[in-house]
Amino acid sequence: MTEHNYSVYMVASKSRALYVGMTNNLHRRVFEHKNDLIEGFTRQSKCHRLVYYESFDDVNKAIDREKQLKRWNRTKKEWLIAQRNQTWEDIAAQWYLRRQFEPEKKRA
Repeated sequence: MTEHNYSVYMVASKSRALYVGMTNNLHRRVFEHKNDLIEGFTRQSKCHRLVYYESFDDVNKAIDREKQLKRWNRTKKEWLIAQRNQTWEDIAAQWYLRRQFEPEKKRA
């Protein structure tokens, strides 16, 4: 049986705009945010810094947690981030250099 890993995460801009998301590959997804490869809010707001994440082995638990965090008000989200990352540093800053990470090729 294949082992799965899912992450619920928050990315932020320098001005602290926040986005909550869920993925099955946190390194790939953060790379996409950092390099503006995804259209929408995170590109417009320049949400390039990973400020918080949680890992799950069950997709349903991850989805439930993402929905819960999206319902939370900003103050509660800020409190949660501050529990692990008080200065909102980019947790992924050392993961890779911009545009150096190569996502897996899609199979035909």
